[in-house]
Amino acid sequence: MTPIGIVTVSDRASQGDYRDEGGPAIAAWLSRVLVSPWRPESRLVPDDQPRVEAALRALADDDGCALIVTTGGTGPAPRDVTPEATAAVCEKMLPGFGELMRRESLNAVPTAILSRQTAGIRGRSLIVNLPGKPAAIDVCLRAIMPAIPYCIDLIGGGRLETDPAMCVAFRPR
Repeated sequence: MTPIGIVTVSDRASQGDYRDEGGPAIAAWLSRVLVSPWRPESRLVPDDQPRVEAALRALADDDGCALIVTTGGTGPAPRDVTPEATAAVCEKMLPGFGELMRRESLNAVPTAILSRQTAGIRGRSLIVNLPGKPAAIDVCLRAIMPAIPYCIDLIGGGRLETDPAMCVAFRPR
């Protein structure tokens, strides 16, 4: 069973001020789309770069997650540090993921240009930053999921299969 990391980055949710909706939205989305066996490795951390970095490192290095998806902390506010934490732990950055997510999100809201989502590779793990709102998570995952399984194949992170009725994963022949 492939572990998939789900990291919610939020000061208020980590303090119990409100319920995390982003992490459960990611897990529900992946449950609908993935047909290969997987299990969530969930973390809830505050908007603190060292704590976000530690969670990403642990999920990649210790838990062996082929895919790590974050939610929250991608805006322009001073405490939004998820992209910086991601860049700090990755060997290679994949800016195309963020470009596509912003392009698709602009169809829904003009403030999508404020989002700083990105993606990168740490060892055999693909780390992808998503926004914090469940509706935006859906838009972004629909846009990028066709490329995720092949990316994970290329970095040796295991094989993820999608339900073609929900998402056709692209793999060159």
